[in-house]
Amino acid sequence: MGAKLVTVSTDTQFVHLAWQRHEGELKDVKYSMGADPTGKISRMFGVYMEDAGVALRGTFLINPEGVLLGQEVLFLNYGRNIDELMRRFKACLYLGKKPSEGCPSKWNDEGDKTLTPGPEMVGRVHEALQD
Repeated sequence: MGAKLVTVSTDTQFVHLAWQRHEGELKDVKYSMGADPTGKISRMFGVYMEDAGVALRGTFLINPEGVLLGQEVLFLNYGRNIDELMRRFKACLYLGKKPSEGCPSKWNDEGDKTLTPGPEMVGRVHEALQD
């Protein structure tokens, strides 16, 4: 899809290696895993918890020009859903090509119904999605 995925945590690269070797959910991971043991990157993104020395679960969609297109920050024990992340990622790609459209919450892929934001859409989203 023309994107680069990088995960970053406050763990060291050795902890990442141990997780990948011993956690079945990570055995097929092929993306880069960045270590941020000092919290420098986490602080830049505003997710570092100084009192605990760890980072909240942040997901940031950034385009090649460095523009933040979307973000989600969740607490430490909150699992993320890759299907929802991919839906939002595809929506960002789509809206990059068609910035005058809007992708509703049930939008999944090109060809799905989009909306044209404007005053006439206020209070009519449900109706517009039924057309």
